[in-house]
Amino acid sequence: MTAPLGTPVTHLIGLLLGAEEDWPTALEALVGRLGTITAPDGSRHRITTERVSIEPFNLRDRPRHDLVVDRLAYWYYHPREWLKKIALMDDVYLLNSPFTFQSMEKHSAYCALMRLGMNVPETVLVPYKHPVDNVRWAYTSSKYNLPFELDAIAEKLGYPLYMKPFDGGGWRGVSSIKDRAALHHAYDESGEMLMHLQESIADFDVFARALTIGPETMVMKFQPDQPMHHRYAVAHDFLDAETGAEAIAISQSVNAFFRWEFNSCEMLVKDGVVYPIDYANACPDVAVTSLHYYFPWAMKALLRWSTYCAVTARAPRYHVDTAPWFAIADDPALDYPAKLAAYQELADDYFETERYLEFIDTSLAHVDEMVLDWIASEEFRAVLTSTVQQSYPPHEWEQFEAHFAGLVELWVRDERGQLGLRSHG
Repeated sequence: MTAPLGTPVTHLIGLLLGAEEDWPTALEALVGRLGTITAPDGSRHRITTERVSIEPFNLRDRPRHDLVVDRLAYWYYHPREWLKKIALMDDVYLLNSPFTFQSMEKHSAYCALMRLGMNVPETVLVPYKHPVDNVRWAYTSSKYNLPFELDAIAEKLGYPLYMKPFDGGGWRGVSSIKDRAALHHAYDESGEMLMHLQESIADFDVFARALTIGPETMVMKFQPDQPMHHRYAVAHDFLDAETGAEAIAISQSVNAFFRWEFNSCEMLVKDGVVYPIDYANACPDVAVTSLHYYFPWAMKALLRWSTYCAVTARAPRYHVDTAPWFAIADDPALDYPAKLAAYQELADDYFETERYLEFIDTSLAHVDEMVLDWIASEEFRAVLTSTVQQSYPPHEWEQFEAHFAGLVELWVRDERGQLGLRSHG
């Protein structure tokens, strides 16, 4: 899209939302502060946002959006079909694309990562416990759903193990299985959910969760047994440099492989080995009451990547191209570190990492200080207060506002120090 010299081109980012208010409000505020930016080619641009409503649409209607951040279509067909329409007919950029939803579950990610040589724990898919709601099921099941020994599968994997839905999502249906009784109880409760049984990694050193937005990744120490407000620990050196680089490479590789651009990944680390255990999330958690200290980073990454894609008219690629990945995976001359480095190169190529970093330096250099100023402002504090009051009962408001405010203030102090170091070269 072009405009007369000196006239900014306006790009509209649509937000297709569920019940979220905190991060959309934050992103809207930051976009409002972004101002006119100058792209590396000298063209000038402005970014605006709009919350997308769901309503009837003619398939020949032209959307006004350059990019849509989707948080709804994974679960609902109407917005999903609108996204397919605007992608196929109007070239609107999507975070994430509904064309990847069939693969955006644990099962496909496990299969791809195993093929790529990653250390996915041993995993078995078992049939439904209860028949699906289909009149043909009883007849079909009698012919093709052969009897199997659940106990034998579990004993081969070894206790303890995990049972979890093949498609995942919000910790739904995840069970820690310590013995035969727990195994059968969890399977009986699974109903019509299709389940994995997965080997556990006993006595692991670290549970890490990586949030990736475009080519940017933050690997965080995760404590799943804690309440949500304590799950993300503020820890900067909990992985050594080599393991941290591997965690980033795996996260960015699986995202580039499946064309996911806004995704969170979970992994266990034991004795220096990274074990992927959950690598697909259509709507990763970016709530301020979860991420707290890391919330400003997530907003910066989402703002930068969305702006980059809109301003540069980044061409969307919605379909998986397995050939270059599997050529590396199947090359007997490459050991695991060499394969990982080659996968990172493919990921960097997909995300245009070098061009993206140049764009940040030339067009978005002011974003770090801009976000810092806003996070330190009373406007952000009002967003935090509102979020706490929507999330917790009144008798806990004071406790949790102080908790999250303290963690965000810690980020503000750290970020001021980092910016000060950078400004003095």
